[in-house]
Amino acid sequence: MNTGIVIAIVLVLVGLIAFAQYNGLIRKKVAVDEAFAQIEVQLQRRNDLIPNLVETVKGYASHEQETFDKVVKARAASTAAHGVADVSAADGALTQALRGLLAVAENYPDLKASTNFLALQEELSATENKVGFARQYYNDAVRTLNTAIEVIPGKFFAGWAKATARDFYEVTDPGSREVPKVQF
Repeated sequence: MNTGIVIAIVLVLVGLIAFAQYNGLIRKKVAVDEAFAQIEVQLQRRNDLIPNLVETVKGYASHEQETFDKVVKARAASTAAHGVADVSAADGALTQALRGLLAVAENYPDLKASTNFLALQEELSATENKVGFARQYYNDAVRTLNTAIEVIPGKFFAGWAKATARDFYEVTDPGSREVPKVQF
């Protein structure tokens, strides 16, 4: 009788551990999906600002068509991108194109003084910060999931929960890796 009770208790404990591990991995998968969705929300917010920014700059610098075309092309690619690798590549290309657009704006003092341009630039800056925070949150969620999948006991339950390692969000913007020039 005692052996039967001990076996029943052990089976219940094993079942509870399996249940907890399974649910924990599912929660981590959902957190990664939610974090990536937040990146997409912030990138869409940025994409929605870009046409207004381009039109404002066009009013002052109409002969900078190549710069405008790069921004429009990068925005279209960003809107069409799916998956972590594609979205991060499109994000980097759009960031680079926006830098070119803002560099053009630097050459036009009237534009830099325009309240419409300043408001758009401030909104874009705030959105870029939100994109950065969303990327960080996503990478934190991916780290948590990937770690849970690799350590014991999660390693034993990952297949059962269909939890697989996810890719980190890496910005492929070549300008982000360059050392900034400081001049006095």
